Amino acid sequence: MKVGVVGAGIVGLAVARELALTHGATVTVLEKEDRVGAHQTGHNSGVVHAGIYYKPGSLKAELCRDGMALLREYCAEHAIAYDEVGKLVIASTPSERAGLNAIAERARENGVPGIAELDALGLREIEPHAVGVAAVHSPRTAIADFPAVARRLAKDVEETGGSVLLSHPVRALRETARGVEVIAGRRRLAFDRLVVCAGLGTDNVARMAKATGNVRIVPFRGEYYALAGASKDLVRGLIYPVPDPRYPFLGVHLTRRIDGEVLVGPNAVMALALEGYSWRDIDLTDLRRILTWKGTRKLAARHWRTGVREVTGSMFKGSFLTAARRYVPELTGSDLVRTTGGVRAQAVAGDGSMLDDFAVDVHGRVALVRNAPSPAATSSLAIARHIVGLTSVLTN
Repeated sequence: MKVGVVGAGIVGLAVARELALTHGATVTVLEKEDRVGAHQTGHNSGVVHAGIYYKPGSLKAELCRDGMALLREYCAEHAIAYDEVGKLVIASTPSERAGLNAIAERARENGVPGIAELDALGLREIEPHAVGVAAVHSPRTAIADFPAVARRLAKDVEETGGSVLLSHPVRALRETARGVEVIAGRRRLAFDRLVVCAGLGTDNVARMAKATGNVRIVPFRGEYYALAGASKDLVRGLIYPVPDPRYPFLGVHLTRRIDGEVLVGPNAVMALALEGYSWRDIDLTDLRRILTWKGTRKLAARHWRTGVREVTGSMFKGSFLTAARRYVPELTGSDLVRTTGGVRAQAVAGDGSMLDDFAVDVHGRVALVRNAPSPAATSSLAIARHIVGLTSVLTN
């Protein structure tokens, strides 16, 4: 069986590897960029989530837990950097205790190992420079080198007889009685099945497949600052706020990376292009499609105050500093230096709701990953098993 996979991010490459290893498929990965992991895989904080936030019984809860275990084994097998630095979710005021207690309960329901509830003194034993009234500690939460994982997955695909075709954007596709024909770059390719893991480009490929559905990708840019000099030593691992349950974003947090850097962020502002990594990145075609989607308009009407606050915060370092100082008050403005951010491919339904769980649709011989935001990198190997386990991906 010949299977095409659109997208050489960590999820697409994991799917390709799984298809080759478990079904003996001949897999071709089509990637429009000149390298693997060019977008969401290469523009995230590198956190390996343990599963403390996600609704019990959801795909995120199940696949994050399983994916973390698979990823840890995979990194060990291939000598890829992986470090269990641990995470503190901190309630900075008494009013956040209820939300913190809910997180602890959810973590236990999800079987997250080692969860501990700490008081103000206990959290300082984990993070000596942090403050708060209480915290939940997840010692198994880790950091990893996701771009290195993606590169290794690409090698796995090639070593099992598959191909990873870089600089091959999908320009057209159509389903036939025998399979799926795809024009990518200057090549015409024929597959028995096609799996689309295109992230920010999902809607473009879905239109080609005539499978638009009732969701669209709305890009949200996450901006970061990095800690400079000795201020990096103020953070040992990961320090997170109690998240707002209305949104799938976790709020500004402090994250030690596998390279030793410490990030402050991200915020969440709607980008002006699907690949809108800065305010200067504007694509009028993308923007028109984003703004004319009824779900975007309903989302904006419902949450415009939050949107204005996020945009305002994007303009001023002080908003990031204020958020960070709630947990590490020793930080000063000179400690924060602007650094590279990322863009989250967030699926928004027609009613204006943001999809919270992973979502995969199957249309004939084409399977589309509709929503795979964080913790998709953590869950990638488990997501691959889930997708390949859908019988309709491989059979009529």
